[in-house]
Amino acid sequence: MDMFLDIAPVWGWVFAFGVAVCAGLVKGVVGFAMPTVLIAGLSTTMPPDLALAGLILPTLATNLWQALRQGVGAALASVRRFRVFLLAGGAVMVVAAQAVPLLPPWGMYLFIGPLITAYALSTLMGRGLRLSSEGGARGEAGMGALAGLFGGISGIWGPPTVAMLIARGTEKREQMRVQGVIYGLGAVLLLVSHIGSGVLRAETLPLSLALVPPALLGIGLGFWLQDRLDQETFRKVTLWVLLLAGLNLVRRGVIML
Repeated sequence: MDMFLDIAPVWGWVFAFGVAVCAGLVKGVVGFAMPTVLIAGLSTTMPPDLALAGLILPTLATNLWQALRQGVGAALASVRRFRVFLLAGGAVMVVAAQAVPLLPPWGMYLFIGPLITAYALSTLMGRGLRLSSEGGARGEAGMGALAGLFGGISGIWGPPTVAMLIARGTEKREQMRVQGVIYGLGAVLLLVSHIGSGVLRAETLPLSLALVPPALLGIGLGFWLQDRLDQETFRKVTLWVLLLAGLNLVRRGVIML
């Protein structure tokens, strides 16, 4: 018991569980934004490194459920369909990660934030980017490279991924599945990286483990809601969350200036 109270008082745990449920709920409805909600909520009551440790296992568990919700075969089929995006993104991410020491974090936030905000706004107004649902390999590779660039430098690859899936008119179940696969692979890398960095260690592991059940409860509720949305409503809800994510990136960049 003392081990848990060393991390946070009882009210702090109640708040953390509530944040995890909310983060899972958002992810269950639109497929992304869980780490953003978790880090923003948890860091209001605990140090940033502890908040980062807390989100690692819930993020991994929820992405695994999201990716495999229709079975392993469906997940592998989605990987094959979006292989151009995945290969381009992975290759660029490896290269971009080497540039981290050379670039100010605020610069990347103020680059990607306005782009994502403009994309979400223009698409909501009916003027968004459109890619072929069956082809468009060049455009898909470009979006993959953009996601890899941002992922390698800032750890944020969600918004470009969602933008590409919407631009291709991806059916909502496949969009959710592809996001689960992509973010799940990223969550594995995050886990390995922060075991090595010491962020996830004996003292912080109980927080991350404890947040898994409320996060799963939240994503289960989100899936229930999402199953009741038609394709167009799902697309609009996703775009509004994407718009908020873009504005949040701009906010973070401005604060860092």
